[in-house]
Amino acid sequence: MTTAPKLAATRLNLLRAQQRLERLSKGAALLRRKREALVRELFHLARPAADARAAIAERIRSAYPALLRALAARGQAGLRAAAWPGRDLLVDLRPGQVWGIPVTDIVERPVLTRSLGARGTAPARLGAAAAGAAREFEQLGELLLEAAPREMLLQRLGQALAQTSRQVNGLERRVTPALRQQLTNVRRTLDEREREEHVRLGRLLRR
Repeated sequence: MTTAPKLAATRLNLLRAQQRLERLSKGAALLRRKREALVRELFHLARPAADARAAIAERIRSAYPALLRALAARGQAGLRAAAWPGRDLLVDLRPGQVWGIPVTDIVERPVLTRSLGARGTAPARLGAAAAGAAREFEQLGELLLEAAPREMLLQRLGQALAQTSRQVNGLERRVTPALRQQLTNVRRTLDEREREEHVRLGRLLRR
């Protein structure tokens, strides 16, 4: 940790240090309010995020066994052939800001879950196991798209909260105490000089 440069004991430096201390106090207060707002926002998003993660975990527990059943029934080559041709999934993104933090929201996303007719493959040719696995993973993909903006926002808010907390701690525990100590030293030095001047003036008057 670097130490602050020592202030010369002058009235001008005393005034400047007092003004800087006032600015630091206001800045720390603003940072504390920002930190409280970030904490409230995180708590507001915590329950929906936890519910979304639980739904994703539950869908994963059913999707991967369905995929294993489809692989056992048709093999990897058969599933690749049944999945052809692939489809492009386009999402409409909108940038935004939350407490000055850049975020991105999904404004519009495609419907991933399709009926058997929309797949373009006959049910008898596809097979029940492959159709079930495809449906499970389509539903999993929709859950992931729905949860993605919230997860990114949580991550950004967590990073901003950690940075703000470091800034507040740095101001309150290191910068402000060091500046107050310097102010105390400058005042003490100026007071000693003033007393010495009074003593010197008294001696001159007595002479």
